[in-house]
Amino acid sequence: MVKLNHVRVYKSEENLAREDQLAHKIAVVAADAVEVTPEVTEMVINRVIDNASVAIASLNRAPIVAARAQALTHAPTTNGKGSGVFGITDRVSPEWAAWANGVAVRELDYHDTFLAAEYSHPGDNIPPILAVAQHVGSSGKDLIRGIATGYEIQVNLVKAICLHQHKIDHVAHLGPSAAAGIGTLLGLDVETIFQSVGQALHTTTATRQSRKGEISTWKAHAPAFAGKMAVEAVDRSMRGQTSPVPIYEGEDGVIAWMLDGPDASYEVPLPEAGEAKRAIMDTYTKEHSAEYQAQAWIDLARKLHTEHPEATDPANVASVLIKTSHHTHYVIGSGANDPQKYSPTASRETLDHSIPYIFTVALQDGSWHHADSYSPERAGRADTVELWHKVTTAEDPEWTRRYHSLDIAEKAFGGSVKITLNDGTVITAQIAVADAHPLGARPFARQQYINKFRSLAAGLVAEEEIERFLAAAESLPDLGPGELDQLNITAAPGVIDLSNAPAGLF
Repeated sequence: MVKLNHVRVYKSEENLAREDQLAHKIAVVAADAVEVTPEVTEMVINRVIDNASVAIASLNRAPIVAARAQALTHAPTTNGKGSGVFGITDRVSPEWAAWANGVAVRELDYHDTFLAAEYSHPGDNIPPILAVAQHVGSSGKDLIRGIATGYEIQVNLVKAICLHQHKIDHVAHLGPSAAAGIGTLLGLDVETIFQSVGQALHTTTATRQSRKGEISTWKAHAPAFAGKMAVEAVDRSMRGQTSPVPIYEGEDGVIAWMLDGPDASYEVPLPEAGEAKRAIMDTYTKEHSAEYQAQAWIDLARKLHTEHPEATDPANVASVLIKTSHHTHYVIGSGANDPQKYSPTASRETLDHSIPYIFTVALQDGSWHHADSYSPERAGRADTVELWHKVTTAEDPEWTRRYHSLDIAEKAFGGSVKITLNDGTVITAQIAVADAHPLGARPFARQQYINKFRSLAAGLVAEEEIERFLAAAESLPDLGPGELDQLNITAAPGVIDLSNAPAGLF
């Protein structure tokens, strides 16, 4: 069983011992050389495939084009051979590979998720850890251990410490987890990892405005920045540089001034010495390219499209009321009081955080596509706009309770919907978890991850390259030192035109 670690704010004169600080406890977990279990190894492979899937699908989107162009101006550094960038064969410095690949992985909001006290996409740990692993010539087993740590730390921080309530972006948990994962990968000592975790946290706390209003391209860059900062924090710490302490518990630290304040306390779960890191098994990926709390609603809307086609025509519909959790209502629902969530000219980043929009399009189309469902033409269709504006959300205390439940059997991310037609007919339905969830109608297993990869890579990657990558990923535990370059994937000729990259300072 994991151990709950009591975390609170300390005045400077209390002189909190280093070994009692959360960052130090995280470092101890990262330095523990416990073996990775077979099922965790298999799930790490799944998520390596999943990340590559969504990165490939993003290769020509503007944020990736810009981030890749920046990375290509930073050649491999002297203490390693450099790291790969998705889609191309060029090698770059590891922190810039983490940046470019991190943007590519996050852009479509289509990889894995874990939701508890805070939100997270723990697959964001993979780009920085993989970049460092390629640079220094690590083995597949080294990489698996590093990724297992990254997931373990981020998931456990997410279980205990809420950031969004205080308008702090959720990547504040990613910086420390990625730094810890890199520490495990490299076999660093506790003190070095401790300093890395502190620096990574200190440099990655930012406001949630990146996910509010007219959501910008920074939404995809934010986790990549956290990963890049984690790489740089490890580099500084390896050179003997130190971080603010205690970074979490100090009277001028993160908890006291950015989170719940000087009277705050948390119970943070972490594995005990010798206990396997299993948190990745609590996470789940996406079948659809949309915010995770929309996944179940897409599945329910697809079902209603078939069962009640009359509900797809706004001329027949008086109102659509979605009852759901507090988080879903206030973050991606009408409770956000955000007019952009109802705007047909809103950005893709905004639309994928609008449950009224997503439910409407999935209901009308009976399907969901990572690009077509967000196109300006699709968002601006008159009958869609009319029906969309009849959709509202409300918090239901029971769905909020289930959202926060620690019992995986009842934890839910759905709700109920009531569609009232103009003739007085009322259509009701509900869903607890997405079809692809481990407890859903069609849980994702290895074959579904592979199918997702093939679907998103089709037309962008040559068939022989698809097969080569999948074979390498599935043999990850057997890849020797220096063989992790096989986890990069090259786009088909003509897919990427590097000459079209925007100019900048570098």
